[in-house]
Formats: sequence, structure tokens, C-alpha cells
Amino acid sequence: MAVLALLWGSGFLWIRLALQHGLTPVQITVLRAALGAAVLLLLARAARQRLPRGGAVWRRLVVAAFLCNALPFFLTAYGERSVGSGLAGVLHATTPLWSLLIGLAVGTERVPGPRRWAGLLLGFAGVLLILSPWRGSGGAAASGALALLGAAASYAIAFAYMARAFARSGPEGGGTDPAPLALSAAQLTAAAGLSTVALPTVGPLNPLTGADPLGLVAVTVLGIACTGLTFHLNYRLIATEGPTSAATVGYLLPVVSTALGALVLGEELTVRAVLGMVVVLAGVHLTKRHPKRAAGAPGALTTSTTPAKLTAPATATTPATATTPAISRD
Repeated sequence: MAVLALLWGSGFLWIRLALQHGLTPVQITVLRAALGAAVLLLLARAARQRLPRGGAVWRRLVVAAFLCNALPFFLTAYGERSVGSGLAGVLHATTPLWSLLIGLAVGTERVPGPRRWAGLLLGFAGVLLILSPWRGSGGAAASGALALLGAAASYAIAFAYMARAFARSGPEGGGTDPAPLALSAAQLTAAAGLSTVALPTVGPLNPLTGADPLGLVAVTVLGIACTGLTFHLNYRLIATEGPTSAATVGYLLPVVSTALGALVLGEELTVRAVLGMVVVLAGVHLTKRHPKRAAGAPGALTTSTTPAKLTAPATATTPATATTPAISRD
């Protein structure tokens, strides 16, 4: 759990370093997705898992890749041009709040009780506390924060889509259900392809133009360790320790990103930012639909409908469950 939280939470630090050392948001998105896909393809091959077949599965994978990888990867990198890595991690922690709102809008969530309503209001109050619009700050920082909130919302939309689309990934998609590693590898491969198509529209064709060695190291660690390997670790954690332990990691990510931002990059750690992070995480905790114990099975947990983190992963903060198809987020 500690290694997984450190890798996922450090992703915001590596994005910030890559930006500071010559890479653009689109370049980071392409390289991150491509390197992560390469890791998962190797792991899938080692596990003898075959990539999904059939146009139906791949059409759904392309949509999932856009909503859960290409778009939020880009928005996160874009937002971190003007927002610190610590604050970026905290804003990503709002994903479960967006998930609840979207679920209410599309009818997949029942009307929440007082506790979950309080959590929703508390979570967004924490965001307001962090951003403090009454202080008159705006411009690049405001647009960056909105981009990061957009990334969190994109993950939530992706989870809602994937919960429906991949629940039916059976015979009509090409036979048996695709295995988790192979499905995630296919999704990240599709995300790399989608991002590559966008590259010529926003910068030079050479994806490494302008990058210095530290920038290349940062994006390599981001893609291999923080995107590819974290899926495997999360998958193993769910299998060995259960979804509750895996969900705990989500609450550590903004703490890790904030600590690393302050220690490594010297980002200012204000009382307002720390208080806002605590309020956001408290709100997220209250909005969770806590699983009930199964009748006649002491200690056993019933399944939850909350989307998984990288088992629909990563950044970022949606608690994992055992029932969501294993789709790559980070």
C-alpha cells in the first residue's frame, strides 16, 4: 500500500518536473500513455493474456481511453503549468464527488441520504476553501485549477461509462471477457494513439523536441512506474488484501502529492491548503457508499458499485472495488 500510494501520489511531481524541463502537456500525455501501455503489454504477455478482439470491444475501449486517459492526462498536465503539484493532487481527490453528481444526473445513483449530501457539500466547500475566489486570484492559476477539476470530472464520467460498457464485454465483443491486464494494455494503447493524433495540432511533430534529460527522466518514471506498474500493484493489492485496503490508498494520494511538492519543489504549504485538503477528504469519505457485511459471512464484504481507481484506474482517488472491470486510469 505504501509503495502504491507513493507511486501514484508522486505522479503529480513528475508531471511538474517534465513541464519545467521542456515537455508540453500533449507530449507528456503521449509518452505517459505509450510507456504505460508498453509495461502492461509486457505484463499481459508474461501472464499469457491476449488482447481483446472484435470491433465492439475496441470501440468501447477507444471511448474509455479518451475519457479515462487521453483527456484527463492532458488536462492534468495543462493544469500543472500554473498550479502546484500538491494542489493538483488535492483537486484530483474530488473525483468521487463528481461521480456522485453524475450518478444522480443519469439515474445510476439513488437519492443520497443526509450523510452523503453532507459529504458532497463539504467536499466542494473544501475546493472553494483551497481556491479562495474571494481573494481575487485568477488568470492562469484559475484556468489551471479548472483544468484539474475537469480531469477529475472526466474520470468520473469515464467510470460511469465503463461500468455499463464493459459489464457487457462478453460474446458480442469477441468471445470471452478480456483479461484485466490485456484490457488495460489495450486501453492505454488506444489512449497513446488518440494523443498522438493530437500532437501535430499543438506543437512540433517530434515528441521530444524541447525536452532536456531531466524532463525525459521525469516522463519516463511517470509512464513506467506511475502509470504502468501502479496498475499491476493495485490489481495485486485488490486480489491479496481486498478492495477496502486498495480504497485506502486513494486517501493517501493528495497527502503524498502535497508532501512531495513541498519537500522536492519547495511549493508553499499554507494552512488554508492543508485545511482545504482535510475538508475535501472528509467530504469524499462521507460520500462513500460503505459496503455492508454479507449475511452469514462474518468479515465478508458485499460488492459496491463505486468505480475502481485503476481497476478502472489512477489519479487518482476513487476507491477501488472488486466488481468494476479492470480498466486503466493512471
